[in-house]
Amino acid sequence: MNYILFDGTVRNALLPFTYTRPVADIRIGILTIREKWEKHLSYTTTTLTEEYLMDKYPMVEMEENIMINASFLPTEDMAEMVQGLEENQAIFYGEEVIAFYTKDTQEEVDFDTYEIIEYTEDCIRVENPWDIFKNNDAAIREDFELITEGRTSQPIPATVNVIAPENIFIEDGAVLQFVTLNASTGPIYIGRDTDIMEGSVIRGPFALCEGAQVKMGAKIYGATTVGPHSRVGGEVSNSVLFGYSNKGHDGFLGNSVLGEWCNLGADTNNSNLKNNYEEVKLWSYEKEGFVKTGLQFCGLMMGDHSKCGINTMFNTGTVVGVSANIFGSGFPRNFVPSFSWGGASGFTTYITKKAFETAKIVMSRRHVEFTEEDAAIMEHIFEETKKWRKDD
Repeated sequence: MNYILFDGTVRNALLPFTYTRPVADIRIGILTIREKWEKHLSYTTTTLTEEYLMDKYPMVEMEENIMINASFLPTEDMAEMVQGLEENQAIFYGEEVIAFYTKDTQEEVDFDTYEIIEYTEDCIRVENPWDIFKNNDAAIREDFELITEGRTSQPIPATVNVIAPENIFIEDGAVLQFVTLNASTGPIYIGRDTDIMEGSVIRGPFALCEGAQVKMGAKIYGATTVGPHSRVGGEVSNSVLFGYSNKGHDGFLGNSVLGEWCNLGADTNNSNLKNNYEEVKLWSYEKEGFVKTGLQFCGLMMGDHSKCGINTMFNTGTVVGVSANIFGSGFPRNFVPSFSWGGASGFTTYITKKAFETAKIVMSRRHVEFTEEDAAIMEHIFEETKKWRKDD
């Protein structure tokens, strides 16, 4: 069977993270949503997403296909139901479709003609940017079971101060000495070829993905995910870094999500709690205004390729778009549009030529190419987000 992950109704609500990737490639827990589905299905997937992303994330359609709503994180039961779908069958969770069977000859899908199978078990769905850190605890636990089942961890080095070692899994090539790991509050996953420098204190649930690094003396609270080839230092709490992003110095990052290729300057801090303890509101691209999150703790949402200078201070509930460059004293506004250059004193437009030059340098340092496909995607985002930018 051919499996295709589609963005569904939540794509715009998940901006800025879905400007540069399909919903399926959001990282939550240890794995991306796509990686979770592929492990459960034991099958590769392709993607139905926005047209401007499809050169980089193409869809492969065959005679028979099962379309899967990428906003749903799979469970074992859900995956079994999806694998069992037959012609004219669809799985729904309440009013939202999880998956349905289709043929390449179908011109349209009319669920009124389908047999509807109800999924009634608990499941996790990513519908808003804050759901990524909010559900990261449960997602790490589920991924930990999925990845480690039937496998044996590398031994914990003798110099490591450890609590609940049975909840710790270390992959080949990981280096860690003279650190403290407390897995009594949740599992700790240490990926392949990672590095945890001495003096670091880590409390689970925690995931350090392949090639990532924890800098010396870091303090990390669960539920935190450090994506592949990312670096973290200072104090981090309940945050997700998708990959190739750096928070390498002292400063606080809490209840936050960073996309790929982000960099936080030394002593950058974000607020994750309002002084009056009120519910945090967050900018919504879908609603074109600030919306209630239902959360008392909510920090920074930063899109791919965005960066900030030393001593940057982010207000509670700040959204930064794609390829923004923030610097200077004071608090910048709590919605920074894509391709903005500046800070609290005002912003100008960060032209794509300069942005691309920086992206090429940054990516080449990690031996990753900034491709023509990447440039085309960024050009599209630049044009699509013009309405949000106002040169001060």
